[in-house]
Amino acid sequence: MLSLNTIKQAKGASKIRRRVGRGNASGLGTYSGRGLKGQGQRAGVSNLKRLGMRSQLLQTPKLRGFKSLKSKNQVVSVKAINLNFKDGEVVSPATLVEKKLINVVTEPVKILGKEKLTVKVSFVKIKMSAGLEAQIKTETKS
Repeated sequence: MLSLNTIKQAKGASKIRRRVGRGNASGLGTYSGRGLKGQGQRAGVSNLKRLGMRSQLLQTPKLRGFKSLKSKNQVVSVKAINLNFKDGEVVSPATLVEKKLINVVTEPVKILGKEKLTVKVSFVKIKMSAGLEAQIKTETKS
C-alpha cells in the first residue's frame, strides 16, 4: 500500500556531499582528492583544469569567422525585370514581392546582370550594378 511512510527516493535522487580534508578516516584526508604537488593541488585552480575538461574544451569545434548583422542583398536579374515588367512601371521592393521575384520587402534588393534592359522602368529603393546604372544614364541622356 502506498502511503507517506512507504515512499522511497528514486535511485540517484540524493547525493551525499563530500567532506574533503577531514582526516584520513573520512576517506578524503591527506591530499583531499587532489593528488600530490602541482598546479591542480594548489588552492584556487579552476575546475576546468582540475577535472580534465580543458582538453575536452580544446577538442570541441568552435564556430569560426564572422557573421555580419547586416542582411545580404536579395538578387534580381535584369532578365527577370525584362520579362515581368512593362514600359512605365515602377520597380520597387513591393512590386518585386507581388511578382514573386523576391521574398521580403524589408531586406535590401540589388539588380544584377550583364543583359541589356529592354523595358523603360523607374527604380525606387533598389540598388543596382554599375553596368546597369551606366546603361540607365545613357538612355536618359539620349
